Amino acid sequence: MLKKLFRIMLCAVFLVTMTGTAFAEVANTADDKIAAIEVTLYGAAQTGPLAERLNKLEKDFEGTHTGGSLMDRINALYDATYDNSAGPSLITQMNALEWAISHKVSMECMQQRVNNMEMSVNGKTATGTFKSRVDALSQFAFGSKEIPLAQTAVPANTLAKVALVDRLNAKNLKKGDVIHLQAAEDVVENGMLLFTKGAAGEGVITKVSQAKNFGRNAEVEIDFKYLTAVDGRQLSMVLGEESQKSMEQMGMAAGASLAGILVLGPIGIIGGAFVQGKNIDLPEGTEIYIQTMKDEVIYAIPTTAE
Repeated sequence: MLKKLFRIMLCAVFLVTMTGTAFAEVANTADDKIAAIEVTLYGAAQTGPLAERLNKLEKDFEGTHTGGSLMDRINALYDATYDNSAGPSLITQMNALEWAISHKVSMECMQQRVNNMEMSVNGKTATGTFKSRVDALSQFAFGSKEIPLAQTAVPANTLAKVALVDRLNAKNLKKGDVIHLQAAEDVVENGMLLFTKGAAGEGVITKVSQAKNFGRNAEVEIDFKYLTAVDGRQLSMVLGEESQKSMEQMGMAAGASLAGILVLGPIGIIGGAFVQGKNIDLPEGTEIYIQTMKDEVIYAIPTTAE
């Protein structure tokens, strides 16, 4: 049944490529799981009896309902949406399709992403189930209803250029604040797309010192948490030696767009980044390099012909 649902729901995505994995980590109850899928697909959790909400999800995907107990159906739908262990998840499938059409992934819900792709390809949105609509988009993008994906190793220290989504001003920050990031460009290694432009990431403020008299500059310590891979997995990231070298080579070190970056303690410690200046005020779009913390295996998109 899981395999059937997987094919049925090709269109189901993540909320911001990107929140899908986070939901998968915390949803335990039937209601949590249904709500997570609804947010991923529609942009918001729905109301009403659980059975009716599940029926709507299944009907929207294929137009029919699957068999089994209520919990079996929910688990199959949930695993197919988020879990890559038995094959590429629906999030992964959707990311690959959107990248093939627009060469980036968005932070919108699945319904809006499908609408946007149809407008881009056909100049109008289509009707029908999500499966039929995504099948048509896949046929356009890949010449087949099957979306090509392959398991790929992502070595530790793989670099990614990211940009601040919001302005970062030390005067408005406090410990525990979340810093939102986006991949500034695709990351391709050996012909395989690992991170897509627009992929979401996060960091957490672990220390803030405001600028003071006697020449003491403001300081902000950031723990770079993750960047979302093309298959929706949140890979652990760090500001380490490789990323520091890349920033220096690109003129992104002290005195450039970042107003200075120093590595905190031994190079490579998670979150070891201090940005310093009289007052730290970095505009939206400020770019830095971060790197993967450890070896990972993901589903990636081939970008070159075999």
